[in-house]
Amino acid sequence: MALLESAGRMGATLVAMLHTRLELAVVEIEEESQRFLRYLILSLLALFLFGIASVLVALFVIVLFWDSYRLAAVAGMALVFIAAGAILAVKVRAEMRAKPPLLADTIGELRQDIACIRGLGGNHDT
Repeated sequence: MALLESAGRMGATLVAMLHTRLELAVVEIEEESQRFLRYLILSLLALFLFGIASVLVALFVIVLFWDSYRLAAVAGMALVFIAAGAILAVKVRAEMRAKPPLLADTIGELRQDIACIRGLGGNHDT
């Protein structure tokens, strides 16, 4: 009877551990989705504002040099936009690569749980 109670307690402990790990996974998924939404909103806002500013700057430079260097002004503004776009693309790519993997904490905790359970199983054999 004691063996049955012990197995029941162990089962309850395992279910409680799994429940805790699932809650951690849910928290991590929620954090990641909120982070992504924040990145998306800020990126869209920045894109909109930089777009307006870029058009105004380009128009200013083109109008400023309209009488003497209109083609050079247009080409120069195009090069500036190309360079800025490339720099931003490289920055976004680097940030996306640097972010932690999804559910990393949950996976780590589950690995520790597995190691602990295997350790308990090994102790009973000796």
